[in-house]
Amino acid sequence: MAKFRIEQSEGMRWVHVTLDHDAVRTRRGALSYMQGAITLDVPLPSLRGVWVSLLSNESFFRPRFRGTGQLNLESSLGGYHVLKLKSGEDWILDQNAFWCADDSISLSVYREWMITAFWAGEGLIWYKTRASGEGTAVIAAPGPVEEVTLKDETFVVDGSHVLARTHGLSFSIRRPSRGILGFFLSGERTAHVYKGSGKLLLSATPYWRYRMMQDRAADSAADVV
Repeated sequence: MAKFRIEQSEGMRWVHVTLDHDAVRTRRGALSYMQGAITLDVPLPSLRGVWVSLLSNESFFRPRFRGTGQLNLESSLGGYHVLKLKSGEDWILDQNAFWCADDSISLSVYREWMITAFWAGEGLIWYKTRASGEGTAVIAAPGPVEEVTLKDETFVVDGSHVLARTHGLSFSIRRPSRGILGFFLSGERTAHVYKGSGKLLLSATPYWRYRMMQDRAADSAADVV
């Protein structure tokens, strides 16, 4: 299988991939440069995947690189997390969290419940990537990633800090406080709630340069309005 390495310089991070008669798939437009006997093709997704790519921000057109050589993907002020998938293990990746993966990893469409999508502000349709199989996947992250294991427990997060979860965990959005008074006085309007047994990838603290970039983008959007 391919070898994935996270490199960094000048506050930027990127994924370096070594291929030895291997194949990897990446997010659309992720390539920076490549060297060696490597060919590129784009396998067409299922009809459902094509439809989702047209209707949402999640693209299921994932370029595939085959052969022997080196790949360097685009750099980011954020970070990346290397995830080792075991046979029989399914992960639900948050929207735009997929960055690249071994070609042995199966990538399909996962849809959240309508009521969850509604309370998340995604309308009634919220599509994500489902990754399964055995191999390595790389997740794009705003900062350092922590793996959290739940054993028939509840995990409550203020915001979308969870980048991925195993398929066995239930996910919903609700008020952190059950009481009306607590809802208005706590300053916490909604929370992402995960229940059951499984694993989460949590990135609650962004890299400071990434945070500054987000703040500047938000300020620019406010100025336009």
